[in-house]
Amino acid sequence: MKRIGVVLSGCGFKDGAEIREAVLALLALDRAGVEVVCAAPDIDQAKVVNHVTGQVVAEHRNVLVESARIARGRIRPLSDLSADDIDGLVLPGGFGAANNLSTFATEGSDAVVEASLRDLIVAVHRQRKPIGAICIAPAVVARVLGSHGVKVTIGMDGDTARAIEATGARHERCPVEGIVVDPENRVVSTPAYMYDAPLRAVAAGIELCVAEVLRMV
Repeated sequence: MKRIGVVLSGCGFKDGAEIREAVLALLALDRAGVEVVCAAPDIDQAKVVNHVTGQVVAEHRNVLVESARIARGRIRPLSDLSADDIDGLVLPGGFGAANNLSTFATEGSDAVVEASLRDLIVAVHRQRKPIGAICIAPAVVARVLGSHGVKVTIGMDGDTARAIEATGARHERCPVEGIVVDPENRVVSTPAYMYDAPLRAVAAGIELCVAEVLRMV
């Protein structure tokens, strides 16, 4: 049975993993009959946001603990996940990808990627295993694999696209329902909630992304 790692970054799009993107990816993987291995870094969130008001609040939350809400408790620390354990990797988006898994939200092309995720992406890429990246997560992949000229998409956002290209990566515009495939680097990306789009359109893109990742396995 194929085993796909899914890296989560908390719970809630303003400060963690985008829940809909994560669940849609998990659903697509489950429908394909693959084994899912959820993981998240055992670190504090960069910030905690009240999702009603949008305001940062004075709380401390752990990324692994919060991610376990989405994974229904079946999750491991990211530092325990090896490229040898999986056949491919999927990264849902949300501000957690840009704040917890990396510092892309504040440092753009100079972002620091969380060490265990950086090492995992490098190892998965070296083993020629596919990577699927959703929403803003392609920016994280670009920061790690930019020197390889990886091709990704975050949709149509010009400022974010320029930051991605400053890493050495290539950006390609893409509609919300579509995907961009880099066959050489074996990376698949889709914009998802980089657009203010209906759930059905986000789902269409994520389903294509997951299907292409599994085709590459």
